[in-house]
Amino acid sequence: MFKTLKNIWHVEDLRKKILFTLFVLIIYRIGSYVPVPGVNKDVLQSANQTGEALMSLLNTFSGGALKNFSIFAISIYPYITASIIVQLLSMDVVPKFAEWAKQGEHGKKQLAQITRYGTVVLALIQGFATSIGFNRIYSAEMMPNATFADYLLVAIILTAGTSFLMWLGEQITEKGIGNGISILIFAGIVAGVPGHIAATAQSSFIQPDQMFLNILKVVIVVIVLVAIVAGVIFVQQGIRKIPVQYAKRVVGNKMYGGQNTHIPLKINAAGVIPVIFAVSLLQFPVVLSSFWSTHEWAKWVAGNLKFNEPLGMVLYIVMIIGFTFFYTFVQMNPQQMADNMKKNGGYIPGIRPGKATEKYLTKVMSRLTMSGALFLALISVLPVFFGKISGLPDSVQIGGTSILIVIGVALDTMKQIESHLIKRHYKGFINK
Repeated sequence: MFKTLKNIWHVEDLRKKILFTLFVLIIYRIGSYVPVPGVNKDVLQSANQTGEALMSLLNTFSGGALKNFSIFAISIYPYITASIIVQLLSMDVVPKFAEWAKQGEHGKKQLAQITRYGTVVLALIQGFATSIGFNRIYSAEMMPNATFADYLLVAIILTAGTSFLMWLGEQITEKGIGNGISILIFAGIVAGVPGHIAATAQSSFIQPDQMFLNILKVVIVVIVLVAIVAGVIFVQQGIRKIPVQYAKRVVGNKMYGGQNTHIPLKINAAGVIPVIFAVSLLQFPVVLSSFWSTHEWAKWVAGNLKFNEPLGMVLYIVMIIGFTFFYTFVQMNPQQMADNMKKNGGYIPGIRPGKATEKYLTKVMSRLTMSGALFLALISVLPVFFGKISGLPDSVQIGGTSILIVIGVALDTMKQIESHLIKRHYKGFINK
């Protein structure tokens, strides 16, 4: 591995890409500490230190920017939301979007431009909601005597911060290494790890008489996290190969087809998207209830629908499974796959082309998707569960979403570095 790391710096263009990516990440981390004018960030910092689960979750995904209420407080998530909306609308919901999705590079540019416009709109709305909502939650202490103009200024600054992050992400994708948006999210999550370690040490070793028991708890949690990481990598890389044969066709004087190939069906084809959907949907009523925190119904919602409470955890698991099936079958339509195979003279050995192939693919995908959905649900609740029974504070209970994102981005970036090395006849991380 050390030889591979050394080889990375021997490839000039790869070295420039990595240095450029690191430079952009430094800018991102500096911006996370640039506060929004007119906001008392000490209110949010004290709230985060009390261990509020929702605040800890949002602060983890923003890389600490929310705690500082910096210009990057709402992070890159409006862009992610806009991307998901555009992607769903491109699936024959909006005919023009569906047409662009089939036009190759030109269509991708049009959809990317729509995504940018959607990001600005969503960021402006979220900026307003964040400034007004948090100010109401903390009894107007965050922005004393705030007017509409004050809220508008904060919303514009937060929107500008998100737009700048979107641009930085695109620059990483174009000139750096890895997917830019994913790298920024990865950096935000990883930036909180030292704080989690410090909080764990403080909570575990503050009582000398229970030192051995606390050390044992920490060791068990570390072992469980290592096992989870290994399991995530194993499942994320797992695929089911469906063999496909193409019949020989003679067109003029040339012969086409007659080859054997396969359809790679991933166990977790949906990735981390279902978990993000589930977290957003589950936390939405919790956020709304915080605006009416004095009402009994609001207290019940805030106390029971959090993902680390029994009822909230059950709903969390059910939504993850449902969203996994929905997103997988939207991305990979068995009917469309069967029709394309039939048009090109392909068939699965032992399965008749057409309807029988569609039923077979649906059956296989349903089984794989159920396995992937249960895997996502298990990974999402295990860290919270073990963090709860080990007595760790809410601020250090890293959710499965963070683990999935970090591992997924790391694997994708490693594969890109690997391809650069192999292309220049160097050994990569995997190839020996």
